Amino acid sequence: MAFLLIFNRYMGEQIYIIMVIALAVLAITDLVVGVSNDAVNFLNSAIGSKAISFRTIMIVASLGIAFGAISSSGMMEVARKGIFNPTEFVFAEIMVIFMAVMITDILLLDFFNTLGMPTSTTVSIVFELLGAAVAISLVKIIGVEGTLSDLGNYINTEKATEIIIGILLSVFIAFTIGAIVQFISRVLISFDFKKKPKWIEAIFGGLAITAIIYFILVKGLKSADLFSPAVTDFISNSAELFLLGNLIFWIFMSWAFAVFFKWSIYRVIIVLGTFALAMAFAGNDLVNFIGVPIAALQSFQDWQESGIAAANFNMRGLTTAVRTPTTLLLLSGGIMVVTLWFSSKAKSVVKTSVDLARQDEGEERFQPNFLSRQVVKLSIGAFESFSKIVPPSLKGKIDRQFEVPYNYVPKSKVQDMPAFDMVRAAVNLMVASVLISIATSMKLPLSTTYVTFMVAMGTSLADRAWGAESAVYRVAGVLNVIGGWFFTAFSAFTAAAIIAYILHLGGFVALVVLLIIAASLLLRNYMAHNKKTKEIKAEDSLRRAESSSIQGVIEESADNIANMIRRSNKIYTGAINGLAKHDLEALKKNTKGVSKMSKEIEGLQNNIFYFIKNLDDSSVGGASDFYIKLLGYLQDLVQSQEFISKIGLTHVNNNHRKLKYNQIKELKDLDQNLEALFNKTMDVFHNRSFEHIGTILATQNTYFELVDEKIKKQVARTRTEESSPKNTTLYFSILTESKDIIKVLMNVLELYYTEHDSSVAPAKISKS
Repeated sequence: MAFLLIFNRYMGEQIYIIMVIALAVLAITDLVVGVSNDAVNFLNSAIGSKAISFRTIMIVASLGIAFGAISSSGMMEVARKGIFNPTEFVFAEIMVIFMAVMITDILLLDFFNTLGMPTSTTVSIVFELLGAAVAISLVKIIGVEGTLSDLGNYINTEKATEIIIGILLSVFIAFTIGAIVQFISRVLISFDFKKKPKWIEAIFGGLAITAIIYFILVKGLKSADLFSPAVTDFISNSAELFLLGNLIFWIFMSWAFAVFFKWSIYRVIIVLGTFALAMAFAGNDLVNFIGVPIAALQSFQDWQESGIAAANFNMRGLTTAVRTPTTLLLLSGGIMVVTLWFSSKAKSVVKTSVDLARQDEGEERFQPNFLSRQVVKLSIGAFESFSKIVPPSLKGKIDRQFEVPYNYVPKSKVQDMPAFDMVRAAVNLMVASVLISIATSMKLPLSTTYVTFMVAMGTSLADRAWGAESAVYRVAGVLNVIGGWFFTAFSAFTAAAIIAYILHLGGFVALVVLLIIAASLLLRNYMAHNKKTKEIKAEDSLRRAESSSIQGVIEESADNIANMIRRSNKIYTGAINGLAKHDLEALKKNTKGVSKMSKEIEGLQNNIFYFIKNLDDSSVGGASDFYIKLLGYLQDLVQSQEFISKIGLTHVNNNHRKLKYNQIKELKDLDQNLEALFNKTMDVFHNRSFEHIGTILATQNTYFELVDEKIKKQVARTRTEESSPKNTTLYFSILTESKDIIKVLMNVLELYYTEHDSSVAPAKISKS
């Protein structure tokens, strides 16, 4: 502590120059992690519907961000005086608060981005300011021997309460309104919207575009000097007349677009809505990232001009509004655009939102939990009770509007199909625009992230995207995201308070240490995410069948078998080596590899529906029987590998006795023999040399006899020298499962051998 006091006294007021420089670097970093998180707000509808190409989506969003940054609303009020009363603090304390906020914000947003979970930058910055301000306020109160009731002099508790209420309102209102509007839209338009009369498209287009235009003017350009005061006053004071005029104009224009130009008005809405939300994001949420550093810079300049000591300079200057320099806005907008194009974490966050809202079933990221199951059960019960009240004729008409056209269901799951149609995407953008516009005009602190996400979830529920086979997974996902939002508020408050107190105690040394820790964590997360992304791209995952004939399925599935055999060989050897060395970490890694392979097999099994639909009529019987048998064998192979890995991990994790030398030696011998079998089998499928299968099948008994011989040796050892029941059980289990692995390999080979002889000419088989 003495060292800290001496060093901090030596640094003197130079520490604040370093703080300003550090805050500038943190602002750039915060822009990057902030865009990665908030990209979901304006990209999910366009990406999910595939209404336009990904490149076009990015160009439209980039233009929106650039335009929004230029017309940004200057200094963020909440950073200067919204959460705390700046007049109660001196410059030294304000800088500690701002530094704690920025360090916490970057780490928190990066944590959520790494998980691929969307959260609110507004809520995070507000609760960070609240936490840091409370920590420093308590230090001041304790210093003057005050009471906890004095905290109200330092903190704007009314604003903090308003923010918390805003979170709850965002979740409930956005979800409910989104569901209602989507239900009405689907009942009127149906899934077969392309065949509906043009006047329906025109009315829908008029309503949606009017809402988005009003959103652009009220939310996106509310503080921009692009219109004369007369125009601005007219929009504010005669909103009803302005909206009515826009509605009539855009209904007519939508009809003209559809009739004369043959444009899809839904596509126009999606383009315009994406631009509007991107612009609003840059125009208003930009200050979440640079508002605090600029407030710190303003404070620093005021303090330097005063000539007063940092510990005595009162921060009355923060109570006056100061606009952000245009150069900084342009620079910030540029960083945001570059991040949008190149951030893999932004794509990860968007994928979470799109996957939870997609129309069809598929691989689910979130696992069901008790709460999600109860919510689904209660919802089903409520729906069934409500259905009894609705007249059957009306219920039948409504159900027909929700019937998905046969050609909407993809024949192959690997087809790059939209997650949902353009009607739902347009409703997402329209409802989000309306709600955010209303909230802005009423000065309600609704989070754009919460609104856009919950609207998307509400519309997916109303669109019956959460069916019996996916509801528990989707609800679990939504509950996880919502839980993350409340965790954001709690962790932002707590972490910022702790960091502020550490900075208060440690001064310059604490600042340097915290910055190093923050940089290390960011670098580690970046490298881990980058490594994971590269592994996903590079890994040779099992491929779903697309072929429509028995010959195509045989040819195509050969790659999966070769891949599966290679990975199985590695996993089996890893399990034996891990047991031989009693290496717990190696066995854990091995178990993860088996688990991943098991999920891939499960994915192939879930694809059977699409596989059968894709088959030619002449191939249905043979190809489906072949493919179902093959998946069964692969499942057996994975289960055997899973069992060996699990019992080995459990044995070592429980600190049971190591296997004896003879046991390890025999298992190594078995591993070498199985490796030879694995390699021969892999070569057959990799090179499509199915004519060599007969030679391998002829060696089946040799491998069985090898395992039987080792079983007999262990029986003899058990009778004479073996003293560990756990070792005996483990050893016999490995041998038994090894024998099952051999059986599976032979069954797979026999299956291909039979089909190859009966339906595929050897001369026509070649490596693709």
